[in-house]
Amino acid sequence: MNENELLKRINVLEYHQKLLIKLLNDPSLELYKLIIENGISEQEVGQFYSLCDKMNIKLEEQKAEGYVHFHPLFHELSSSLPPTLRIKEVINACLTQKVYLSLFQELLKYV
Repeated sequence: MNENELLKRINVLEYHQKLLIKLLNDPSLELYKLIIENGISEQEVGQFYSLCDKMNIKLEEQKAEGYVHFHPLFHELSSSLPPTLRIKEVINACLTQKVYLSLFQELLKYV
């Protein structure tokens, strides 16, 4: 293992440690559990939140335009997730943790 790989692993562990401390205070933070269990990095989580921000805006725009089916958003999220995460687990964890509620309530219909 080279130095860069070792530093990446240390960064992931430090990030997971921060999440674990939050979990001690609130065990219902399911998304954090999922992140830790699947070894997701802080950078990957940032990309996920950024994607959710964009999708949330798209959802609101599409609702305003009269859309009633949001299957393309479901597929976009599904294809953008890190390979270790499953879409159903992510949706359920986000709903439990109350993250992007309107978006994930809508996407839950397609699971």
